Amino acid sequence: MATFTREEIEHLADLARIALTDEEITRMQSELNAVADAIDEVQKVATDDVPPTANPVPLEAYLRPDVAATPLTQEEALAGAPRDRPGHVRRPADPGRVIHEQRH
Repeated sequence: MATFTREEIEHLADLARIALTDEEITRMQSELNAVADAIDEVQKVATDDVPPTANPVPLEAYLRPDVAATPLTQEEALAGAPRDRPGHVRRPADPGRVIHEQRH
């Protein structure tokens, strides 16, 4: 059973540059000891015939195959965009943006 001492908690807090009050040190000591006890319980159950695993359920990537395709042309990509001039696209106005005119 691992037991974190008050001095170890103070040392860890000092390394992390965290200022802890006496109450926080006491609470942290209790919480870390509870975590250490839980880890000890799990280690008692683990046996040599059980391989270590990061996930109890196999993970699969559900992605489509990466197949090269012909990209859209500029005209195809901008076909539905509003335009003021050829080759330019107009974006919607941003109501939160304030534009200030510069005068010289």
